[in-house]
Amino acid sequence: MKVPNNVLWFEVLLYLSLTLDALSVAFQDRAAGGDLLGPMIMEAGLILLLTYFVYLAAQKRKNWPRWVLIALLVLSVLSMLPLVAENGLELDSAIEIVSCILTTVGLYLSYTGDAKGWFNA
Repeated sequence: MKVPNNVLWFEVLLYLSLTLDALSVAFQDRAAGGDLLGPMIMEAGLILLLTYFVYLAAQKRKNWPRWVLIALLVLSVLSMLPLVAENGLELDSAIEIVSCILTTVGLYLSYTGDAKGWFNA
């Protein structure tokens, strides 16, 4: 069965967003010092898990990963707001904002248009 256009755009936009998240990890401020290997490994694992969720939603037609992605988007925006207010707009926060916008558009597309009947409950 052919994947609907909105589902295809959902998949592309979220994979692009996750790629930007990986770049954001690479540009994080390391001036604070300390051991950053643990948090970087945890962030990489989370990015891989979210990639799997996008795959489950787009290719395996699962509905629940979209809801998890929405919840994580909300948490991401809420955690990003104080950082931007405190530090201003830096390169890693600008990348994160673009990533959130791509995720929002992708998730919107997964609920509209020809994607409506694609996902199984």
